Amino acid sequence: MSLFEAKNVTKQFGDFKALDNVSISVPEKCIYGLLGPNGAGKTTLIRIINQITGPDTGELLLNGKKLMPADVVNIGYLPEERGLYKKMKVGEQALYLAQLKGLSRMEATRRLKWWFERFDIMSWWNRKVEELSKGMQQKVQFVVTVIHEPELLIFDEPFSGFDPINVNILKEEILKLREKGATIIFSTHNMASVEELCDHIALLNRSEKILEGRVTDIKSTYRNNAYIIHYDGMESSLRPLLHPSYQILEENLEEKLKTVHIRIPKGTGPNDLINDLLPHITIHGFSEMLPTMNEIFISKVNEFSTMSR
Repeated sequence: MSLFEAKNVTKQFGDFKALDNVSISVPEKCIYGLLGPNGAGKTTLIRIINQITGPDTGELLLNGKKLMPADVVNIGYLPEERGLYKKMKVGEQALYLAQLKGLSRMEATRRLKWWFERFDIMSWWNRKVEELSKGMQQKVQFVVTVIHEPELLIFDEPFSGFDPINVNILKEEILKLREKGATIIFSTHNMASVEELCDHIALLNRSEKILEGRVTDIKSTYRNNAYIIHYDGMESSLRPLLHPSYQILEENLEEKLKTVHIRIPKGTGPNDLINDLLPHITIHGFSEMLPTMNEIFISKVNEFSTMSR
């Protein structure tokens, strides 16, 4: 079941068409990656969902009903460009923003203290925002985004400016939010994060949607007959053992247990590859190399750009 749907959304600014008949369907309780190169239309769609601006044509649905201004209370939005008031004290500002989301002062205080202790930032409660590092400010803004426990969360480049340790902390919290029932739209350029977090994705390019689906299904669809083999029993390259139509993508012959990445032609199966190699080497590991989301992203964008010329 979809928690959120955009149907045939179009948005134009003067002569520039930011979105061209875009439809997406975000299943409930999933992390949905909204992907695309700069200028693809992601931010425009996010702004429309948050009712910062409206579509020229199209329909937006939340829980199967038309998205209304009152529904903003059910949405939490963490923009790429952060927006805390620099001169306000951290706790005072967080309380103010939490109450704007409909929480009483008492309930907001209770929830904020829980989150501040969880992120180890309680000592900054009475300090001004401008005294915090960029990463600390982002933690505060993440907290005020999720504090009212909305049904739909929208994170636009949430890891920007974080060191690897804090990126992992935030990833864990995002996964926990999904486990608790939140539906998350996650916009990023970092394909490694997509691999780790997203259940579904939509790929936008030049204002159009060019790909949508479950990450596992998409990776399976774009499989390219590549395999990784760990072996021993031969010191030199496996190339002389292989049919000329087989392509060695990478070899590591330096370790005792050697590794090779091989792509085989269509119409050839993994058993054919194994049968060619078994008389000559001992295979310790054999697995398919599914394409990464980064490879699929680049391939689809280039394919669409070529078709659009």
